[in-house]
Amino acid sequence: MSEVGRMLRGWRDTRRMSQLDLSGRSGVSTRHLSFVETGRSRPTRRMLLRLAEELDVPLRARNELLLAGGFAPAYPESELDGPPLADVLAALRTVLAGHAPHPAVLVDRHWTMVDANDGVARFTAGCAPELLTPPVNVLRLALHPAGMAPRIGNLAEWRTHVLHRLDRQAAATGDPVLRDLRAELAGYPGGEVTAEPDGLVVPLRFDGLNFFSITSVLGTPRDVTLSELAIEAFLPADAATAAALRREMAGSGHGPWAR
Repeated sequence: MSEVGRMLRGWRDTRRMSQLDLSGRSGVSTRHLSFVETGRSRPTRRMLLRLAEELDVPLRARNELLLAGGFAPAYPESELDGPPLADVLAALRTVLAGHAPHPAVLVDRHWTMVDANDGVARFTAGCAPELLTPPVNVLRLALHPAGMAPRIGNLAEWRTHVLHRLDRQAAATGDPVLRDLRAELAGYPGGEVTAEPDGLVVPLRFDGLNFFSITSVLGTPRDVTLSELAIEAFLPADAATAAALRREMAGSGHGPWAR
């Protein structure tokens, strides 16, 4: 089996698609697909990109597929602090600032903090300095006993949510760093819950306030680095939390009502 064939087979297995399923979606015959996976046929660049699209392979892994097939990468990978990404990052930072006083953080594919708004200070206050020294992993910060964990009122529930999310992300991307991170976080105390959660969303109960989170990603990225960025934002999960945040913001002199 060739390297590119092995990789394609791995992604097909990960997506739980048969050769017949992938053939029907991509327009590549099952015979040809079988030959590619076993190394009896060499795929074209166009074919690899088509198969990767149907398999929903992340952009980074698509480049790896192309390299394994003997082709140049199709997607650039820019430096975060480089000129090509400057305008997009500036726009994302505007989104972060506009979300205040509600906490919001910009993270990369390994949950490393790229930027955050002022509202995140609510979560980081009192955390061990070593957890706040860059690079800061926000999931480690949340579940570490010296981080946010002692102040999370539903730690077992939130910890279970985070671990399950990492499981899904690691399976979807095939990223060994995420699997290692999941194993590390699973070793922290805090328990897990096995019952189905109550309510509409899994809340984060922190210091007596209740939040729910939303995740935002770029809709049509063509750059590997941008495709791996996400904004994790928190919103009040109840009226009491919303009112408390409004009072804090009014007291700080910030916001559209301040003069």
